[in-house]
Parts: sequence; C-alpha cells; structure tokens
Amino acid sequence: MSEKMEILNDRLFEVGPSTLFGAFADPEKLTQWWGPHGFANRIDRFDFRPGGDWHITMTASDGTDFDNRSTFQEIVPSERIVFLHHLPMHVYTMEMRFVAEGGGTRLHWRMLFEPTAENLQLKKFIAAANEQNFDRLEALLQQLNEGR
Repeated sequence: MSEKMEILNDRLFEVGPSTLFGAFADPEKLTQWWGPHGFANRIDRFDFRPGGDWHITMTASDGTDFDNRSTFQEIVPSERIVFLHHLPMHVYTMEMRFVAEGGGTRLHWRMLFEPTAENLQLKKFIAAANEQNFDRLEALLQQLNEGR
C-alpha cells in the first residue's frame, strides 16, 4: 500500500471556533465561499451528520458545472469535520480542524489523495485553490461581522 499524497493548508481567522465551524455547517453560508475564485455553488443535499451525503454543484465562470459528491465521516461541533470526496474525480479525504488561537481560530485543512501521476501534477494547483477558498471564507466572515 502506498503512502498518501498530503496537502496541508491553514489560516488564522479572527472569529471564534463556533463561528468558523458555522460557516461550513450552514449550507447558506457555505455556498457563498466554497471553492476557488470565480465559482458559484448550489447545494442539492447537505445531510450534516456522520454517514450523511453532501452534494454540491460548483459552476465555473465559463458556465461549466462540476458536480461533487461527498460523505461526512466525522463531525465534532466547533472542533473537526472529516469527509470523503468521492465523485466525480480526485477521490480524497478532507480533515478540517478548528483550533482556538489567541483571539481567533486556526483552520487546518488536511487532504489525503492517492499519489497518482495526475494527483501529483495537481498538488500545487489544489494547494493554491485552497488558499482561494480561505480568501473567500475570510471575505464572508468580514461581511457577516460588518452586518452585525
């Protein structure tokens, strides 16, 4: 059995763990920030419990739809989310950890892929796309904070 290819991203957000966790756990908020820049999202199913399915259609700026299917494996409120992304391609496990740090929360993303030639080529792109995800999340959190 081969070693998994690991992609790690983390960022400190200036909100508490429950707020950061809620930005994922609330599908209405999740659609606003999930994916790299230029994507719009539609969530067709979001059964947020271990064993539950998550179906999201990500639409690129050129109108191309990407249907994604995942299954939640573990959910610990304000601490951890683990899901298996299994369709349409690039099967991977995503672990999201929410760690209180200073006055905010550090979000750790750990993605595990099979080390195929295609996945190895995509590694830098995926890490950069994750940073764009974080940028979009940060913008949403700022909007929500200003709306209070």
